[in-house]
Amino acid sequence: MLGAGAAAYFALFREPGVAMAWMALAGAGVLALAAVPGFARAPLALAAALLLGLGLAKLREEEVATPVLDHGVIAHLTGRVRSLEPRETGLRLVLENVRSGAFAPGRTPRRIRVALRGQPGIHPGDWLSLTARLDSPPVPVEPGAADLGRSLFFQSIGAVGFTYGRARVIMAAGSPDMMQRVRQQVETLRESMTRRIQAVLPSSAGGVATAIITGMRGGIAEEDEAALRDAGLAHVLAIAGLHMALVGGGLFWLIRALLAAVPVLALNWPIKKWAAGAALAAASFYLVISGAAPPSVRAFVMFAVAMCAVLLDRPALSMRSLALAAAILLLLRPESIAEAGFQMSFAAVAALVAVAEWAQRRRRGVPRGLLARYGLAIFLTSLVGSLATWPFTLFHFGRAARYAVMGNLIAMPVMGFWVMPAAALSVMLMPLGLDAPALHLLGAGIDIMVAMSRWVSALPGAVSLSPAMPLAALMLMALGGLWCAIWQGRARWWGLGPVALGVVLAFLAPRPDMLVAGDGLTVALRGDDGRLHFVRKPKDRFAARAWLRRDGDGRDIADAVGMPGLRCDGVGCAVRKDGVMIAASTRPEALADDCVRAQVLVSAVTVDCKGPAVVIGAKQAAAGEGWRVTLSSPPHADSVRAWRGDRPWVPAVNTGG
Repeated sequence: MLGAGAAAYFALFREPGVAMAWMALAGAGVLALAAVPGFARAPLALAAALLLGLGLAKLREEEVATPVLDHGVIAHLTGRVRSLEPRETGLRLVLENVRSGAFAPGRTPRRIRVALRGQPGIHPGDWLSLTARLDSPPVPVEPGAADLGRSLFFQSIGAVGFTYGRARVIMAAGSPDMMQRVRQQVETLRESMTRRIQAVLPSSAGGVATAIITGMRGGIAEEDEAALRDAGLAHVLAIAGLHMALVGGGLFWLIRALLAAVPVLALNWPIKKWAAGAALAAASFYLVISGAAPPSVRAFVMFAVAMCAVLLDRPALSMRSLALAAAILLLLRPESIAEAGFQMSFAAVAALVAVAEWAQRRRRGVPRGLLARYGLAIFLTSLVGSLATWPFTLFHFGRAARYAVMGNLIAMPVMGFWVMPAAALSVMLMPLGLDAPALHLLGAGIDIMVAMSRWVSALPGAVSLSPAMPLAALMLMALGGLWCAIWQGRARWWGLGPVALGVVLAFLAPRPDMLVAGDGLTVALRGDDGRLHFVRKPKDRFAARAWLRRDGDGRDIADAVGMPGLRCDGVGCAVRKDGVMIAASTRPEALADDCVRAQVLVSAVTVDCKGPAVVIGAKQAAAGEGWRVTLSSPPHADSVRAWRGDRPWVPAVNTGG
């Protein structure tokens, strides 16, 4: 219910005032106090949690709020490097304390993100002077698609772009405060570790190594990342539960085993708690050097709850400890409820805890051999985790790895017994300058793991593409799955009803008849074969690729250009679909005829006519940030901007031309 309250805030179409947040928090307090005596305790507590999530989400927005750039601009600016990430072609910088005359008074974003091509010698904390092309944060490619602009807003990033030429390091414009100095030291440590790893391992294996140690993923070859993803091993690149469990859990086991070998300590002192404390300290250091990204924070909170449970003599793995970890994260970052990582990680762990509790009650049919038990554990973990995260994977990414269980079954032993121990050893030896052998060992393990992923991803039918499912379908499947995981006994199987209904909704969800990008030139129409076809070669290739992916279509853009019945000339194109005449013009000369004949008119120039049922000219296309057109009688269109609503992360319509 805490997460539902936060989700309710993000579902609003109009931004509420901050007074609403304080009213919601006050109502939560009153309901919580009323629930203490025990009368109607559960409903009152649940309602209090709902209001608490709603109020905290709004207060979080007030905390991170930043002006959002509403149009493209070329700006000369100065700013302080908050963080940087090495990429294949250079660096990706996040700048704060930005100063530039290109922004209106009071409209300077708190932070901007820019790409800088190949320029070494820049470090966190440096003040830079540079010229950059800046744009608004990315918008959804169609109504219902992922909103990256909202995600960046909650990182206080209000503009993105790339630099022209080189950046110049300048004198600091101000002294950093305590938190900035601490953050600078951490980022400098991460950067130096990343450069050291990539100096020893300059290949793609070095990129994977930095991804699992410092969280910086810029050096991974595109084909290797695709192979890992299609083999169901993409989770090894995002520092999350697997990495925290292997580092912290491995150290917990090792220290406890060593202490247990000393009878005086084992018989007289709480060595299990000592091991838990050391593992918690190691996980804390890992969180710091990994950059504390949301997936890492999620994993650390869950691991910390488990270790604190050991220190307090409580069960380390239970549905209550999982709920506590989720609540802590939602209290700190309510926006996590809308992130794929949060949904997938907690769904997977909830399913695994439920299966583990069920298996503890049965305790029969378990193999006796150590190797057999280990193999069964990997198989069940991969199977249960894949099934639990399947709806979220299809909703957010439109693709699923069919052989994920096989990929994890053959690659996880390498990850657990080779890659992660070598990574931990290299980190421990790095301050002494003796890390090169350990890093080479790490690189060899990564090469083997990537080779396995390439073999699995090359199998026939390794990837399943699926059209984007509606949010209602995902919610039904998630609620039904939670019901099955939380309750015990026969009542838990009632959750299969919502899951089945969600699956039906996902398969029956209508797909868009026509899509128009914000440039007015990139137009896709669904043909008689049921697939999207581009009226002409798309100018916005990012939107075009995303449309095909969300449609479950694996074709290249070039293969999707053109369709039967489409007639084009030098001023535009026209086609009749389901009895509706559609015109897509590129020049003003075509408007006279198109305004009379077409029921749906899309143009890259300004349009002023009343005949068609749907008119999307250059101004409407840009103002709507993209459109989805339905050809039913009468045809109508829905814009991305209307779907996003009047929210702080949606910039105002730029009327300056």
